[in-house]
Amino acid sequence: MANDDFEKLVREAARIIASSQSSVALTGAGISVESDIPPFRGKHGLWERYDPEEYAHITSPRKDPGKVWQMLGELLLICRDAQPNEAHNSLARLEKMNLLDGIITQNIDGLHQKAGSNEVVEFHGGNSTMSCMECGTQYHTKELSLEIIPPRCECGGVLRPDFVFFGEAIPHSCIERSIKLASNCEVMIIIGTTGIVVPSAQMPYLAKSTGAVLIEINPEKSAFSDIVDIFIQGKAAETMKSIMSNIKS
Repeated sequence: MANDDFEKLVREAARIIASSQSSVALTGAGISVESDIPPFRGKHGLWERYDPEEYAHITSPRKDPGKVWQMLGELLLICRDAQPNEAHNSLARLEKMNLLDGIITQNIDGLHQKAGSNEVVEFHGGNSTMSCMECGTQYHTKELSLEIIPPRCECGGVLRPDFVFFGEAIPHSCIERSIKLASNCEVMIIIGTTGIVVPSAQMPYLAKSTGAVLIEINPEKSAFSDIVDIFIQGKAAETMKSIMSNIKS
């Protein structure tokens, strides 16, 4: 994309966000790539090395917890050490400026919360807590050692992270909150998602059906690109930084 075109689209996106009464963000793995968290899908993704049906199905932790925790341990350590980038920070600032009502995220990395966002719907759960698969006792992940895997509860049961595994239902409360945000927003900012993971991928279509303006930020086109009003081809951190500079000016 030519620099002039990029700046023109950024200015228009900033104008729309700044003048709206209700904006919502939908974020996927692409927003966290610049925080050194690899995506699950695509080149260099986690699923290139780990078969998701073998390592991430809801039955997997019970079948072979030691094997599954090879992947889970790696993933949790990456998330623990990662820091928010300018895209996460910009969304947190928009919330503080009362220009963003909430974030619907497909990510489990917790970086939106680290950046300071308060209204975050973790559609697929998060990594901040773990639960015992036997007694249900919940632990804060940061309080647990990952040096010995699989980690276990005081009762002896194996712990699992509180994010959604394949074959497991999305929490109904997350779906309800997401539908409410998508239905009521005037603007939806879509960042770093391919648009193929349902039901979260249905939210832009819902927002569009109620009259919302859709703004997409992605290095490549996604399943949403044909329906969005503004498509900005670029990295999340750089683009959001530019949008924020225009909003402030």
